[in-house]
Amino acid sequence: MTSFDGAPPARAWRASMAGRDRDEPHRAATPLELLFDLCFVVAVAQAAARLHHGLAVSHVGPALLGYAMVFFAIWWAWMNFTWFASAYDTDDVLYRLLTFLQITGVLVLAAGVPAAFDHYDFAAVTVGYVIMRVALVGQWSRAAWEDPAGRRTAVLYAVGIAAVQVGWLLRLALPDPWGGVGFAVLVLLELAVPIWAERLGGPTSWHPEHIAERYSLFTLIVLGEVVLAATIAVQTAAQDGLSASLLGLAGGGLLLVFGMWWTYFKRPAHGGLRASPGSAFLWGYGHYAVFAAVAALGAGLQVAVETTTHEAYLGPAAAAFAVAVPVAVFLLLVGALQTRLGHHRLWVRFTVAAIVIVGLGAAAVRLPMPVAIVGMGLTLAVLAALDVFDAHRRLRAARLAGMAGVEVLPTTPRLRRRIESMRRT
Repeated sequence: MTSFDGAPPARAWRASMAGRDRDEPHRAATPLELLFDLCFVVAVAQAAARLHHGLAVSHVGPALLGYAMVFFAIWWAWMNFTWFASAYDTDDVLYRLLTFLQITGVLVLAAGVPAAFDHYDFAAVTVGYVIMRVALVGQWSRAAWEDPAGRRTAVLYAVGIAAVQVGWLLRLALPDPWGGVGFAVLVLLELAVPIWAERLGGPTSWHPEHIAERYSLFTLIVLGEVVLAATIAVQTAAQDGLSASLLGLAGGGLLLVFGMWWTYFKRPAHGGLRASPGSAFLWGYGHYAVFAAVAALGAGLQVAVETTTHEAYLGPAAAAFAVAVPVAVFLLLVGALQTRLGHHRLWVRFTVAAIVIVGLGAAAVRLPMPVAIVGMGLTLAVLAALDVFDAHRRLRAARLAGMAGVEVLPTTPRLRRRIESMRRT
């Protein structure tokens, strides 16, 4: 509905925070959520840049540990906001202000990433993280006050998150190695809070299509960071002239990005999430490694370019592994998660591709590194070609069955069982 001059109607400055309809049609990401994602990608880019620097100077172990720790803080804050917003987004003034506070927290966290990587000084990262989490405590407290139906769950979330934030602040005073032990314990507690709250208080009304879209958008943005990182690396290296090696790395990197996009978006997740809500925790938590692997690919491609131009301390085989390992992790996780959502035996195909890609990384001991990376890209191209072949085969079978008057059921046994269960109810 619009006003007489064509402008949208005025929005109330405050709306009741009740659980949203899980079956709401045309539920899409809001402009505020898109701004939230873009600000979080700033922190992702900082973490990937420090990972690239650590790998380039051959500090592999510390770089990977720092990356895993910082990326957990980024991903977990993003994920918690995303699922809360799917259930309780009111888009009123108070909701927006608390979201702005969360965005402020991620920018503080991003500013502290260099110190966390270089000196294991997590003070700024922790402060930024706690700012984000305290803002979310405010959102859950408001939901508890205004939504009687979901009050118990909201209170459990608010209490659990607040208690863990006290632990994060206390951890800053712990000496080594107890600080690392405290980090591991607090991570487990953070992961346990949603399971505890939803099991004891009842599930929140998150929207399957909205959640699938939010994860897809963040995957796209992180893939864009990979393209940007690889482009800058090739551009810098090409100042003295392009070479066959640089062109090979650029082509192989593009094939990898295109292939990762294909494998992730070929099978939308919303149908599986709606049919199997119990898979939501595994699917949501598993994206920690999915997002981290995608962002790490950008760092790996930069290292590969710098190795080619003799600006990195890593050898060709190690640089090839810096590309192969993130891609293999991505394939293993995406294959497992999509199989969980009903795509039967998909993990076999993805696992074989991951083994081939790691093998190509190992082959860079004798094989030119750009050739190995092009081979990795072609491996993903083969996966995409198999998807096209399968789709053509299923379409042909459906047409033949339709001509014969035969009802065609889904080929996945799990989906068949779920559809039959839904029909009975």
